[in-house]
This record gives sequence, C-alpha cells and structure tokens, in this order.
Amino acid sequence: MDWGTELWDQFEVLERHTQWGLDLLDRYVKFVKERTEVEQAYAKQLRSLVKKYLPKRPAKDDPESKFSQQQSFVQILQEVNDFAGQRELVAENLSVRVCLELTKYSQEMKQERKMHFQEGRRAQQQLENGFKQLENSKRKFERDCREAEKAAQTAERLDQDINATKADVEKAKQQAHLRSHMAEESKNEYAAQLQRFNRDQAHFYFSQMPQIFDKLQDMDERRATRLGAGYGLLSEAELEVVPIIAKCLEGMKVAANAVDPKNDSHVLIELHKSGFARPGDVEFEDFSQPMNRAPSDSSLGTPSDGRPELRGPGRSRTKRWPFGKKNKPRPPPLSPLGGPVPSALPNGPPSPRSGRDPLAILSEISKSVKPRLASFRSLRGSRGTVVTEDFSHLPPEQQRKRLQQQLEERSRELQKEVDQREALKKMKDVYEKTPQMGDPASLEPQIAETLSNIERLKLEVQKYEAWLAEAESRVLSNRGDSLSRHARPPDPPASAPPDSSSNSASQDTKESSEEPPSEESQDTPIYTEFEEDFEEEPTSPIGHCVAIYHFEGSSEGTISMAEGEDLSLMEEDKGDGWTRVRRKEGGEGYVPTSYLRVTLN
Repeated sequence: MDWGTELWDQFEVLERHTQWGLDLLDRYVKFVKERTEVEQAYAKQLRSLVKKYLPKRPAKDDPESKFSQQQSFVQILQEVNDFAGQRELVAENLSVRVCLELTKYSQEMKQERKMHFQEGRRAQQQLENGFKQLENSKRKFERDCREAEKAAQTAERLDQDINATKADVEKAKQQAHLRSHMAEESKNEYAAQLQRFNRDQAHFYFSQMPQIFDKLQDMDERRATRLGAGYGLLSEAELEVVPIIAKCLEGMKVAANAVDPKNDSHVLIELHKSGFARPGDVEFEDFSQPMNRAPSDSSLGTPSDGRPELRGPGRSRTKRWPFGKKNKPRPPPLSPLGGPVPSALPNGPPSPRSGRDPLAILSEISKSVKPRLASFRSLRGSRGTVVTEDFSHLPPEQQRKRLQQQLEERSRELQKEVDQREALKKMKDVYEKTPQMGDPASLEPQIAETLSNIERLKLEVQKYEAWLAEAESRVLSNRGDSLSRHARPPDPPASAPPDSSSNSASQDTKESSEEPPSEESQDTPIYTEFEEDFEEEPTSPIGHCVAIYHFEGSSEGTISMAEGEDLSLMEEDKGDGWTRVRRKEGGEGYVPTSYLRVTLN
C-alpha cells in the first residue's frame, strides 16, 4: 500500500503528517540536547564532589592514608570520578551522534519536503488553470450558441414580415449565419479544451500526484527510520559505557571489601606506639605511724624487720616471699624518654643503721623527689617540643621508626652515589682509551664530588645506626613491662598479697648488710634482698582450682598462671582477695581469688 494510490485525495493530510514527523524529529533532538546538558552537569557535580572529599595532603605526608578505611574511601572517590568521566563520554556521544547528525538530517528532510510539495502545488495550479480555460471555453460556447439561436430567430421573423425590406432580411440572415459559425467554432474549442483538461486531470491524479505522494512517503519512512536509529543511539551510548561503569562499581565493591579492621588497628599501633613502659604503682606513704614501731604484718610500706622501705618515684616493690625462689635484680625503670629514672637521693640513701633518724631520711627524700601521678599528657609531650636530629623528642617507638626511615633513605642515597661513582670511573676509562670521545680530566670534579658525598653519607649512616641501636635498646627495655592478655580479667585486689614473711623466722633480718650501698646499686632498693631461700615444711593441698583467666605474677609473692591451668589449693582466701596455690611444675604463690574456680576437698 502506498500513499499515491490510497491517499490520492489527501494532500492536506499528508502535508500535516509530514510536518508532524519533522517536528517530532526536532523535539527528539532538543530532548537529547537537554539530556546531554543534564549529563554534563551531573558529571561536573560528581567531579566537584570528589574534589571536595579527596585528601588535600599527599599520601606520603598523610598518616591517615595508611588505614585501609581511608584507602578504600579514596579508591571509591576515584571510581566515582571515573564514573563521572563515563557520564561525560555519554554526553559527548549523544551530542555528536544524535544532536548534530539528526539536526543536519532534519534540515535535509525539510528541504526535500518543501520541494515535493512545491511540485505538487505546481501540478495542482496547472490543473486548476486548465479547468479555468475549460470553463471559459464552455461559457463562450454557451454564449455563442444563445446568440446564434437568437440571430436565427431574428432572421426567420424578418423573413416572414411583409413589411421588412429585402436588405434587412439578407442582413439578418448573414448575421444568423455568422453567429452560427461562431457557435460552431466555440463548440470545437470547448471540445478541444475539454479533451485537454481530461487528459491533464488523468495525468494529475493517476501519475503526477501519486509520484509526488510516493516520494513523500519514501521521505517520511526514511525520516522515521533515521529517528528510530536515533532512539537506538540513546541506548547504545549507555551500553558502550556499561562495561566501564561495571568496572567502577566492581572497584567500589573491592574497595568496600578491602576494609581490614585488624590491619587498621595494627597500623594505628605502628603509627602511635610510644614504647613507654606503663607507670608503676603509686606507693603508700604512711606518715601516721612512728618509724621505730614494732614490726607488724599490717604495716604498709614497712618490711618485717621494722626498717622503713624507701622508694623513689616509679619504684616497684621488691619484697621476697619464703616459698619463692631467689629473685633476680629487676632492671631499673625507664623514664618516658628512655633514660633511667633518677634515684631519690644522688648518692643513695644511707643505711638505716647509720644512726640517723628515719623521719629525717623521709624528710630529705620528700624534699628531693616530688612524686606525681603519670598521665597520658605527660607521655605525649607538649606542642612546643623542639625537633632534634635524632628524634629524641618523639616517643621511643616512633623515634625508632623515624630513625629507621632516615637510615633507609641515607642508605639508598649512598647506594646511588656509589653507582654514580662506578659509572664515572667506567666513563673515565673509556675516555682514556679513546680520547676522541672526551677529556678524562673533565670527569675529575664530578668524581671528587661523588666521593665527598659518599663519605658524608657514610658518616650519616653510621650516626643513624648508632642512634637506632640506642633507640631499639630502649624499646626492648620498655617492652618487658608490657602485658599481653587474650581476655580482660577482673581487676586484681587493691590490697597487696599477704606477707608470708610473718610465718618465717626473723633470722634473715639479722643478715642484712650494714654497709651503705655502692654506686652500682643506687637504683636498687636501699635494703638488700634475702640471701637465702626459706625452707618450708611441705603441706598437703586443701582443694583443687582451675584458672579462669591468665595472670602475670609480676608482684612479689604472686605466681603466674595460664588460662585453664589446674592448680592445687594451698590456702583459702582470708578476705583480702588473694588465694595461695601451687603449680604442678612446682612453685607456690598468691593469685587473685576472682581469677579461680575453687573446689575444696
């Protein structure tokens, strides 16, 4: 079915339809143009959003960039930025393939449509002109026929009139003959005109206009096909970027799965681990009791021999227990910067048997040492800390890391200078063998400068190695005091473990040395340790117990135990929160009662 056959009389309808098709094409082009503007605005806003949330500092200068959470967030921002680039690509493809091409095609269609309708209107005008000529010839033929008939009637009346002259009759007959001849000519002309018009009309309706309508149909179908292709370009532009957008989304998913809380916790430790030892317990200073009172188990801060136990700040108790093995001397506590804590008195306190009043000794110690509670603020340091070359202003662990970093950088620079020196030597040998390639003497300044840099870097490497060794020794010293527990047990009793020395003989108090401590023992307690282990008659267990939590027996008189370890119950809790137990491998000591599950025999 074609327009020329089926719509031969719908010229105006076809004119409106073809115009509607071109308008639809223009509307779609306008829609795509606005769509590209939306895509460009969307991409621009996405890029602005990414730029707003991207880290301002370089990754090497930003400690937060070491966390997997931050790395994943930055990766997501980069994927969003790539996604914005794909939206820009979609906008560009739509603008070039749809807007520009369809706009150009629309102009061509408008020109073609105009040409076809002009041709159709010319054909209609010609047919109308032929019809007008036919009407004119028809009216002329009709008029001439009436006049010829009238002239014939006039001649016949005069011929019968007896009063009319012969001349009048002849004249009337001639006039009638002339009119009859003119009517005959008009008839022939009208017949010819009618035949010509019929031929033209047949050509117009059966050949000329169907061809024009068919051309319009072909033009409209081509326009519709091109418009459908334009519709497809809208989806093709999206499909082309779908794989890359899918990669962007997959990258976001990978970034989300890359978040590692355990690793972030480890990174936080590596970044901010100070290496300081935990502050020691604050010692009880009993000023309410006279120093020369009789020895008692309930005396706090007073050994069983009645001598005052004097400690500097941060000094841990070194009390011995009769059933324990002889304790090894503990290393002196370290200050936050890694150095030893100064003694309470520069030359060590005098022996309590030197004849001085113990109250006077306490007075001197309290004047020379001002104990204070260690705080996190004191460990962090102040903001106005002066940065030193050996990074001693940093905590020990951070100092070690910075020194390690500097050492690695100096080592790389040293290796680079060594490689450059070797290259210069080889070039010098080539110049000496082939003088036309260059003057060997021209390389001497560069070689001398390289040797100078090597010597300087070697000295710096040695310097940083010495500092690093010192920092590592401090870190290892402080690390001995740190505790590692798998589960958080309840806090041990606030009171000290029971003083079992009250059950032993007082003979060890007479074996204490009366000589003042030497310079090497200034950091040790002013009273010597027991020289011998106490022997205790073996006793039988009164029950059985299992360790619920891990416990480090770091205090004197306590014993360490592992979680789930089976122990023998030697002595029940006396109300102070401590229970005496014996391990299967040997060794007895006190552990917190709340750490045990006890079963009596």
